[in-house]
Amino acid sequence: MTATEIPTAARTGKPSTPPKRPRKRQREGAAWVFLSPWVLGAAVLTLLPMAVSLYLSFTDYDLFNPPRWVGLRNYTQMFTEDPRYWRSVVATLTYVVIAVPLQLGLALVVALALKSMRRGRAFYRSAFYAPSLLGASMSIALVWRAVFNDGGTVDNLLGTGGWVNRPGWALFAVALLTVWQFGAPMVILLAGLQQIPSELYEAAAVDGASRRRQFLSITVPMLSPVIFFNLVLQTIQAFQVFTPAFAVSAGKGGPADSTLFYTLYLYDRGFVASHMGYASAMAWVLLLVIGAVTAVLFRTSRSWVFYASDTEGGVR
Repeated sequence: MTATEIPTAARTGKPSTPPKRPRKRQREGAAWVFLSPWVLGAAVLTLLPMAVSLYLSFTDYDLFNPPRWVGLRNYTQMFTEDPRYWRSVVATLTYVVIAVPLQLGLALVVALALKSMRRGRAFYRSAFYAPSLLGASMSIALVWRAVFNDGGTVDNLLGTGGWVNRPGWALFAVALLTVWQFGAPMVILLAGLQQIPSELYEAAAVDGASRRRQFLSITVPMLSPVIFFNLVLQTIQAFQVFTPAFAVSAGKGGPADSTLFYTLYLYDRGFVASHMGYASAMAWVLLLVIGAVTAVLFRTSRSWVFYASDTEGGVR
């Protein structure tokens, strides 16, 4: 090898420098390029409308004239001068208390039945999940109204009259539509049941534990994180229910405001009466209430939700 062929590093005695890696800013720039559609969508479709809604909640705005600043008047009127507002709050809370426990209870019962089923599990799982895909549509809500109306299927079978025309039964008819959509939580609960080790049941059976004791001491604690997850999701969705109440009551919240849910009254104030500032204030109160209820659920979960780390002495 001639001197001209000796590598530069050998002649100078310095190690050759490795190829330069992309700089940190370049890597971050590439990440922001890929994230930009989501960031742009969140800013334009979520954050900006929320900011505008917050501003409008302090104004008198009717969709046709420029907003006029009124301060806290919408909020004070909502809490002190509007009896229909409080009826919508009572109807919504009643619906949440009825629909959410019944839906989760039915989902758990069906999930337990499917877990013990050896043949046809995939078919029944798909069949029970189908109402969750269809139940939120207006067409199904209209069919539900026909079923519970005067001369409908329920009236012909039970002779109780049309539920949707009776103040004491209309809300329960809407709640049953939500209970019928138990497929989504059922699938999640079934997945949670399949993750429980069978050794726990075998050890309990050896100790002489009954099926009831195994359910209370093994199934419920091991499934509690999944139950909690479904409870939070279904509670948030229940507070925002709109389509069933709109279809069953023809958009009026009747009879006697028994199905005047919060979102239905918000729609009435904003898009029917053109009090968009008042409706914006209602929307922000609903957001704060859902946030508070969710925080309470997370706080109370410490006393009944069991995690695997608890067995290792971990403190949550």
